Amino acid sequence: MSAARTAIFLACLAAATSSAWAQTSRLPITPEQRQVAEQVAQAGVPLSDLAPDAPDQHTVKPGDTLWDISKLFLKTPWRWPELWGMNRTQISNPHLIYPGQVLLLVKRDGRARLELAQNVAGSSGDVIKLRPQMRISALDGTPIASIPLHLIQPFLTDTVVFDTDALAAAPRIVATQEGRVLVGPGDLAYARGDLGGVTDFRVFRQTRPLRDPSTGEILAYEAPYVGRAVLAHAATESADSKSLPVPATLQIKQVREEVGVGDRLAPAPARDLQSYVPHAPTGAVEGQIVSIYGMGINAGQNQIVSLNRGSRDGMERGHVLALWREGRRTDDTTGDRRQAIRLPDEKHGVLFVFQVYERVSYALIITVQEPVKAGDRFTQP
Repeated sequence: MSAARTAIFLACLAAATSSAWAQTSRLPITPEQRQVAEQVAQAGVPLSDLAPDAPDQHTVKPGDTLWDISKLFLKTPWRWPELWGMNRTQISNPHLIYPGQVLLLVKRDGRARLELAQNVAGSSGDVIKLRPQMRISALDGTPIASIPLHLIQPFLTDTVVFDTDALAAAPRIVATQEGRVLVGPGDLAYARGDLGGVTDFRVFRQTRPLRDPSTGEILAYEAPYVGRAVLAHAATESADSKSLPVPATLQIKQVREEVGVGDRLAPAPARDLQSYVPHAPTGAVEGQIVSIYGMGINAGQNQIVSLNRGSRDGMERGHVLALWREGRRTDDTTGDRRQAIRLPDEKHGVLFVFQVYERVSYALIITVQEPVKAGDRFTQP
């Protein structure tokens, strides 16, 4: 392998977060080679890797996402870290990009990098002055997201995912106001269990196991959202054997379904503003779709799927994965006798991982040619 090709290969290895980077320690890469790899990655991408109509500049607009901008400039959007000149630390903790900022495509020595307009220097080292029509307006206070938030927000706010050992410890509703079977907004419910000092809860019920399609291993438990409740009064545990414990009092604030005895509680999540950049896994990755979010049978573009790979397998938020369609079985009738054959698998879609647990991850289907179903295979792009 030539020195140039080796440097490019190592640059791809540099485009990963620190946890995945640690996996490369098994590869025969010297510290000097790793340093060269980072330098090459931070030098940008070859001009041949730019999208055919990549603009010289782009003013970030409200509604833009990192994926949108990556597609605008790159043939392969998961090479965003290289285009932005990120090292492995910056991938896991990237600078935020805001509407109103101007991104300039800087081309030098056969390579291209994307930079903020105010940070771009000319050949003399002076900062390039923007033309009047390039003037940066007041920045919007909200940074752009990696992918459209409205597509994943229902999952982030409404779905509860447990590891097997955490499920049994979830607080539970033990009684309702006036002994009603079901309660709604404004009603009271009573809960026992360790609330952990939390005052705002999601209410859920009837968890279902997520099983690995190949091994049958239970990877996690997923529970649908029932409603939201807030703590009105804390529980009072009995001081001695003669006193009965008094459960915590909750007020039901919102319901998707009416709340009842036996429903479980989970802390309402804080709004997640963490930015994560599109990037390919460092090494080879292979897995399967576990389920279609929402109990669907098939999924299409902009739908959510669960994957049988998690943080224990090196999966990271921002990972871009390829979806594969299993090769069709047919018969070869061109020979002396008919013979059954299977055509090669074909790549037919792209996944973007946005939530990672220990043994399972969730991804948004960015593009797809045919319906996706449980058991379908994915790999690195």
